[in-house]
Amino acid sequence: MPLLVLNAATVRKLLPVAVCVDVMAQAMQAVSNHRVTMPERLVTPLEKQSGYFFLMPGLADDASVYGAKLVSLMPANPASGKPTVQGFISLFDKVSGAPVALLDGFEITRLRTAAASALATRELARSDAHSHGILGAGVLAAAHLEAIACVRDIREVFVWARDPDKAQLFAQQQARKFDFTVTAVKDPEQAGRCDIVSTVSNSPVPVLLGDWLAPGCHVNLVGAHRADHREIDSRGMARSALFVDSRESALREAGDLLIPVSEGLVGEDHIKAEIGEVLAGRARGRADGRQITVYKSLGLVAQDLYAAEEVFLAARASGKGQLVEFP
Repeated sequence: MPLLVLNAATVRKLLPVAVCVDVMAQAMQAVSNHRVTMPERLVTPLEKQSGYFFLMPGLADDASVYGAKLVSLMPANPASGKPTVQGFISLFDKVSGAPVALLDGFEITRLRTAAASALATRELARSDAHSHGILGAGVLAAAHLEAIACVRDIREVFVWARDPDKAQLFAQQQARKFDFTVTAVKDPEQAGRCDIVSTVSNSPVPVLLGDWLAPGCHVNLVGAHRADHREIDSRGMARSALFVDSRESALREAGDLLIPVSEGLVGEDHIKAEIGEVLAGRARGRADGRQITVYKSLGLVAQDLYAAEEVFLAARASGKGQLVEFP
């Protein structure tokens, strides 16, 4: 059976952000309904602590394919203009077991991460939220700017980064693409006081303080993925109603939650619900217009597989991609 190879440009063309948000809704409900098998991901440190190699397999009950995500994470890459995450997603036919596709892993990760945040924003943010603060100015910042604008009527965006020049360049580039203002700010508090706040900084220490959060705001925490790293301080977590993509992952890897738990400020029951439970109607989302809601994103292979299957089926229907004889 020929193997279909789909590069980043083809993935972008076949998976618009708005479509990906709906695909993430399917994925997150499947996770919360226990219809996805996701073994714990295998993480192999590379020599001299230069990076990590990840292997993440998964299988969804209602999918026609199963597969795995294989990527390298190289923190030093951006300095040389290369993506931090590189790799691919492999898909196999569920009936025959034959490999059917290889998709660009970086582009799928970028799209589904921002779409998952947009999904949480759609379900949890106030309907009249108009300002979006972004802490971070990398690839995920751009993806979140676009994705959040698909689910709310955004009128102004404020961007902060540890490198002010990077934030300024980001704002200039993004302002040309949208009909709302995009402004670089030197004070992170200005971004942190918005109706919607997205942290995509990859910082190991808080860049968002709880004292900044306005009543009724919604926060997407995206950048920290270790039990000893966090982007929001303990007060911010304690002030908020916390929603997650997966309880199991959050209680194992989410330093944003685990650090205040270790300090005794909140308990593990601070998690209100998985976002899939909210979508399924089994849990309540936002309680009122003044509640601060937080969505902690750790990323799940289910999100990668649902997004990859959507692209694969669209490519097969439209004749896109490159067919390679295999074996």
